[in-house]
Amino acid sequence: MEKKKIVALTGAGISAESGLKTFRDSGGLWEGYDVMEVATPEVWHKNPDLVLKFYNLRRAQLKEVEPNYAHKALSLLEEEYDVHVVTQNVDNLHERAGSSKVLHLHGELTKVRSSFDEDLIYHWEDDLNPGDLCDKGHQLRPHIVWFGEAVPMLGIAAGIVSQADILLIIGTSLQVYPAAGLVSYAPNSQIYYVDPEPKDNYELRLSSYTTIAKSATEGMKELMHVLSSKH
Repeated sequence: MEKKKIVALTGAGISAESGLKTFRDSGGLWEGYDVMEVATPEVWHKNPDLVLKFYNLRRAQLKEVEPNYAHKALSLLEEEYDVHVVTQNVDNLHERAGSSKVLHLHGELTKVRSSFDEDLIYHWEDDLNPGDLCDKGHQLRPHIVWFGEAVPMLGIAAGIVSQADILLIIGTSLQVYPAAGLVSYAPNSQIYYVDPEPKDNYELRLSSYTTIAKSATEGMKELMHVLSSKH
């Protein structure tokens, strides 16, 4: 018998519980950096050293944190369901928790790419420095979708969401587009929205959904009971 499909849309809230800082917690700042000063193509061209330093700090912090219960619960659901994770997060905590199908909308901290050829992508765990070049001799940059850049994985994500029998929304306020618009691709899915402070969302208003006003970890504990009893 074919497994039912669960698609989990996840955002900063799920990683925050592992100790990763989020931009929105502190008015657009991350460790004192204004996001608009470190996450745009314009800044990369103007001050690449600053951008590299910022992402090196984030990559280093990633090594100091572990997946939490919410990450692990999503991987455990693979025993009973066909689970896809579509995340706005650039960390690798879903993979480290054991999820086998993870799509990163906004790039990945543990990858870098050529500043000349965006298809030249490399796995990268340590600091990225000026003078680190791709195979074609161009400076490597973080494999991150910056503000003002296209989101190349959006179409693939929409296709995944459109196949969901059950859609889980965890740790994302659904206020940032185009990612927030993905909900509209699952009009017939059973939707569960987990957030300690649920926000109003236009796409959600067009669907019937269940709100769980709890943190990612506490909300997933509740959902594990619901989804196990449904199966």
